[in-house]
Amino acid sequence: MSFTDGISYNTECRGLLSLHPSLASTLIKTEKITDYYHVEQTPFARGKFAAVRKCTHKVTGIEYAAKFIRKRRRSMDQRNDICHEIAVLKLAQNCGHIVNIHEVYETPTEMALVLELVAGGELQRVIDINDGLEEVQVVHVLQQILKGLRFLHSNNIAHLDLKPQNLLITSSYPHCDIKLCDFGISRVIENGVELREILGTPDYVAPEVLNFEPISLATDIWSVGVLAYVLLSGYSPFAGDTKQETFCNITQCALSFPQDLFSNISDDARDFIMVTLMPEPNQRINIDECLDHPWLNNFPLKSCLNVILPSDNETVYKNSNNGIDTRNKTETKKYLCPEICNESEFCNSKESERNDISLTSVEVIVDRGIPC
Repeated sequence: MSFTDGISYNTECRGLLSLHPSLASTLIKTEKITDYYHVEQTPFARGKFAAVRKCTHKVTGIEYAAKFIRKRRRSMDQRNDICHEIAVLKLAQNCGHIVNIHEVYETPTEMALVLELVAGGELQRVIDINDGLEEVQVVHVLQQILKGLRFLHSNNIAHLDLKPQNLLITSSYPHCDIKLCDFGISRVIENGVELREILGTPDYVAPEVLNFEPISLATDIWSVGVLAYVLLSGYSPFAGDTKQETFCNITQCALSFPQDLFSNISDDARDFIMVTLMPEPNQRINIDECLDHPWLNNFPLKSCLNVILPSDNETVYKNSNNGIDTRNKTETKKYLCPEICNESEFCNSKESERNDISLTSVEVIVDRGIPC
């Protein structure tokens, strides 16, 4: 398979793309980013090895999001991984449902990806406020997510970290578009090459990842099913009180549709969730079948969708149990703003002091399936 000029498979690091030196020299600049941009000191999003700061081009006045990523993590050089993320973004520059990359700046210690600033922020905030979305809204949102994902899959790229925190809204919800972001742990699926890695976000990770079986494009489809469930109900289908319990629920595919959450949800929506959350990857529908599913094509869309924001005297309930509302005694747990992050995820900067208790994006060289 051929990619855009200047982008190719990385033959030394399987699963990654590489930039041809001519493209890299054009795209990656060695000058100081502050020579060209006013960069805000305080990040508006932060991960374990990266921070996102708002920046403004000094000449044009255009605002961007600058993602600063450390080049070394645990004494290991991560430049190949960062260049892979740059290559994926460059490849997707004409896809309307993936955030655009503008340019890159490099120093001896970090790289700064200057990205399109998506004004509406994360979809997660909308879920937190509304405890899930109206079904008609979910259909509209999923259609856009799947169109972005279809571009990736058409190039044999698996995102591997689909979740509301990595879905950005372009303006005030619901009159907005959706854009995919954060390709730090994405992987290229090559014919004849098996990739086995433990990576992702616990609530959304597919059973084959936990079982240390080969990753495929179908791994994303599992996450799509979890997303549909979360968007419809505000709850995660497999979340337990601990990561271990969550992993057990995933590997056992302990899926249910509690009456109090799904009584007003269509049968087609439930069917979509079930055919995406099949335990065996080869049993899941593919990206085109997702987009062709009756639920996403026959459900009546409305042009005006209202979202209720909390008033000053209303609060969104959270407790110390990883953002899980345990007041509901059903098997599913409330999914608000989880403290489950991986190295590529960005949390609201106010939450940045939380302990990172995630699965990390590392290559596993021995079988380490998650025992129940």
